[in-house]
Amino acid sequence: MNAHTQIATPTIGGTPFAGGFYAGRFLLDGTEYALIVAPKALGEHHPTAWGEYGQNIEGARSCNDGRANTEAMAAAGSALGQWALTLDIADHKDWYIPSRDELELCYRNLKPTTQENWASFRDGDNPSSVPVGYPYTEESPAQTTAPEFQEGGAEAFQPEWYYASTQHSPDYAWVQDFDVGYQDNDPKGGARRAVAVRRYKVSP
Repeated sequence: MNAHTQIATPTIGGTPFAGGFYAGRFLLDGTEYALIVAPKALGEHHPTAWGEYGQNIEGARSCNDGRANTEAMAAAGSALGQWALTLDIADHKDWYIPSRDELELCYRNLKPTTQENWASFRDGDNPSSVPVGYPYTEESPAQTTAPEFQEGGAEAFQPEWYYASTQHSPDYAWVQDFDVGYQDNDPKGGARRAVAVRRYKVSP
């Protein structure tokens, strides 16, 4: 039997699921997936560089396919990309660095803080998420209801910047702030945190 047809996909962010924790749903090439965040102790990388500053990686430009981005990063020599692809957590070996839209989904559903959101023009805009994500307001998204993902919890994102696997330019990559939700780009050679995720195909 196909295991994907036997397990009900959660609906609440932070629920243990498929080797990690459920973070939401998104569309990729017309197929719906559940996004799974790795356990923090094994799947979060301390602040590090994204890759080589000035190196253009054409295969790492997707806003919703973090797996393809990560494979392109690793092939180009990124130690961060190589780290993600070699992870073996809970018998799963398909971990990767989330794309811009996947990382946004993590903030939207697993926000650690009670801070008001940075509600600028496009922060939070996410056409890949299910349902579609619209720009943040100061109040939405609110802090996650999952205690272990709230600030200070065992699985909580640090209220800092995290790298997405999406390249912004030869010099910059996309980042997401997990304090107030600000989205921006940051030099690839800078030191930012990163988290590993995997995806699980949602049955029709």
